[in-house]
Amino acid sequence: MTLNHVRPWKNIYRRKSRQIMVGNVPVGGDAPIAVQTMTNTDGTDAKATLKQIEACAEAGADIVRVSCPDQATTQAMKEICRESPVPIVADIHFHYKRAIEAAEAGAACLRINPGNIGDDTRVKEVIRAAKDHGCSIRIGVNAGSLERDLLEKYGEPCPDAMVESGMDHIKILQDNDFHEFKISVKASDVFLSAAAYQGIAEATDAPIHLGITEAGGLMSGTIKSAIGLGNLLWMGIGDTLRVSLSADPVEEVKVGYEILKSLGLRHRGVNIISCPSCARQGFDVIKTVEALEDRLAHIKTPMSLSIIGCVVNGPGEALMTDVGFTGGGAGSGMVYLAGKQSHKMSNDQMVDHIVEQVEKRAAQIEAEEAVEAAE
Repeated sequence: MTLNHVRPWKNIYRRKSRQIMVGNVPVGGDAPIAVQTMTNTDGTDAKATLKQIEACAEAGADIVRVSCPDQATTQAMKEICRESPVPIVADIHFHYKRAIEAAEAGAACLRINPGNIGDDTRVKEVIRAAKDHGCSIRIGVNAGSLERDLLEKYGEPCPDAMVESGMDHIKILQDNDFHEFKISVKASDVFLSAAAYQGIAEATDAPIHLGITEAGGLMSGTIKSAIGLGNLLWMGIGDTLRVSLSADPVEEVKVGYEILKSLGLRHRGVNIISCPSCARQGFDVIKTVEALEDRLAHIKTPMSLSIIGCVVNGPGEALMTDVGFTGGGAGSGMVYLAGKQSHKMSNDQMVDHIVEQVEKRAAQIEAEEAVEAAE
């Protein structure tokens, strides 16, 4: 509903990058920023892993990564890749043969860590497998596992060391005529990550996968990721992202979307604009928002909903949302539809009524988009 073309201060100009494919998902170029997560099930249990992948896909994950530490997990990858609703990235550390097995099993992308995958000969074998089976590759540089020679050269993990590591391995891929790759330069420190990502963004046109690695639990990790990833995205850097949380992977997907939605870079589901509540509130804002977040989780259509406790900011916020409710007095408030006052509704019936209005508006938007697509 916003008019960014007349509000230049709301525009983000994304860095120009090459586009690659991760399965059927385009990454880079003008493609939407892809949201990724990673399973934490026993990788040998294909059914449990697929169940988690399906939950993540339902939450909006475009790509899911699965760790492959041994042959048993790469064997399970055959079923996982075949049945997954989204492309699978095989996470490879230490054993280059696991990458070859994962490519043979149907992985859409191989994530290899330059610091522990082995010498150039082993990397070349991984490249050959990726070419043979149509995989892309993610070069995953991590501050915690940089190559020994770079640590000796720089004394400690630093942005220059991370960029050099990434560029060294980009050269190996390019020297072997392989160009379907993206790169990440992750650290748990926000400053180190941001500086490394800015450096790699200037040094290559490869698509960039963003992440603050080992960010922490749901609350602390969300905040750290929002600061680190948000600033990079604001600068136009980033083609895919993963929010790394010690939490359910579905929460990683939700947080990833919220970060993108807050910057206007990706839209999915209901964006609830709500006040923190105070003594002026005409209804219990906090409980109402909690109920609405739960009951509207099934809505995938991008739309906005304002839930404001009183008339100080309520009417103004409602003017810019698809559906709005502003607290009033005498046990009722005002419902807004498409930015205009519509009717009053009692507080005790408001949740059911708002859910109904949001579902109607979502169906209307979908119908309008279907007509546009048919024309």
